[in-house]
Amino acid sequence: MVEFAEVRARMVVEQLARRGIHDQAVLDAMGRVPREAFVAPGDRWRAYADQALPIGEGQTISQPYMVAVMTAALALTAGDRVLEIGTGSGYQAAILAELARAVISIERHAALAEAARVRLADLGYTNVTVIVGDGSVGAPAGAPFEGILVAAAAPRIPEALKLQLSDGGRLVIPVGSAGQQDLLVIRRTAEDQFVQSTGDPCVFVPLLGREGWPPG
Repeated sequence: MVEFAEVRARMVVEQLARRGIHDQAVLDAMGRVPREAFVAPGDRWRAYADQALPIGEGQTISQPYMVAVMTAALALTAGDRVLEIGTGSGYQAAILAELARAVISIERHAALAEAARVRLADLGYTNVTVIVGDGSVGAPAGAPFEGILVAAAAPRIPEALKLQLSDGGRLVIPVGSAGQQDLLVIRRTAEDQFVQSTGDPCVFVPLLGREGWPPG
């Protein structure tokens, strides 16, 4: 029988800390959230493998390292409100919920959204709201957000998401072609300007919607 707590602790050390993730709050969150609860039953044995895994509807749960990188890039504090685009199985939302005051997560696929909603509730996450919709346009009614994390690849930075950042807020998003992207971090300054930096190369499923790739 797999001892998930031991494998999880080893993942935090070997896949995250040794590869440059130094934010202790993020490492602690990754050590608390049971990733095995967010993958298909047949994949539980490889829940902590250094890879993305399929979760249905053509979607994936991201590689643990990429989850940590994106979360650390948000530089969250306990009072922050976060918008996540691409709920998937709910794993990234759970990590964010460990660090922020409230998380709104948007998922295009109703079946995934409902499964994630139930899973997160069963695990005791009361500060996550999962909604079905077009994540490429964000959640303007809930804005502004201190952090916006997009777990899908966009052809360009959606203007709607930039405008939903609070002063000092950060948007973390993979941008590029369908087969290869760069992880971008966009910060909104107090002067209402946007400062952009480029991080790791990555590959995500496409962000479909009005400000993403066209569905079809």
